[in-house]
Amino acid sequence: FKDKGYEIRKVISKSKYPKNLFLLMMIGGFKATFNKKDKLVDFNTDISKYDEIVISSPIWNDRLCAPINSVINLLDLKDKDISFILHSASGNANHAKEKIKNLYGIDSIILKEPKKHKEELIKLKDIK
Repeated sequence: FKDKGYEIRKVISKSKYPKNLFLLMMIGGFKATFNKKDKLVDFNTDISKYDEIVISSPIWNDRLCAPINSVINLLDLKDKDISFILHSASGNANHAKEKIKNLYGIDSIILKEPKKHKEELIKLKDIK
């Protein structure tokens, strides 16, 4: 996206997540299931100079992860052209898709493990 002129903002949680995959899945999945939000490190909420916003999120337990729940809670996305890119091991993300549809009335782009399946990236062609 940088090559298309997008500014990339990394979302960093103040929560310390474990390196152990099993524990990470348990904690992250729990937070996602209950729509928890994380406190973020130096997250700039000023998006006034942008017309288009693309939010990308890993999916935990079929839902948006806690840091991204915080992002959508903090940002005023009214009157913005928004897109969501969700990356999921299962490729489904049904609860996350439904939440985004209910909040913003839009469909999400779902990528199944894009690091393993590079062919999934073709789905991003519709992002300007």
